[in-house]
Amino acid sequence: MARLHIHRIREDAARDDGARILVDRLWPRGVRKDHAALDHWFKGVAPSDELRKWFGHDPEKFDRFAQRYREELDEDASGEVAQLRSVLRDVDSATLLYDAKDEEHNNAVVLMGWLRDHRSGF
Repeated sequence: MARLHIHRIREDAARDDGARILVDRLWPRGVRKDHAALDHWFKGVAPSDELRKWFGHDPEKFDRFAQRYREELDEDASGEVAQLRSVLRDVDSATLLYDAKDEEHNNAVVLMGWLRDHRSGF
């Protein structure tokens, strides 16, 4: 399994980031694409608009958000979860990028946990 890291997209790219993968549905406002230094952008692995808006980055809702988001990942309606897992099979290291200000309560944290729980698929 690729070594996984998570970082805010607004942080400078690091030498050990490996494949840099944006996992937000929306492009982060004010971030230049050249600064992001992306290798991939998988919009379809992000929470649905409905779930994202319901959550609203409210830490009180995080546990329920995580449960519902994991259910969406299991369904893989867009097919992008499978694409992400394929990328992770081919790299030694990857960094999941997100834009939320809260470093503990965001979709990248949930996604990294879900990927680790499903590591046999890549």
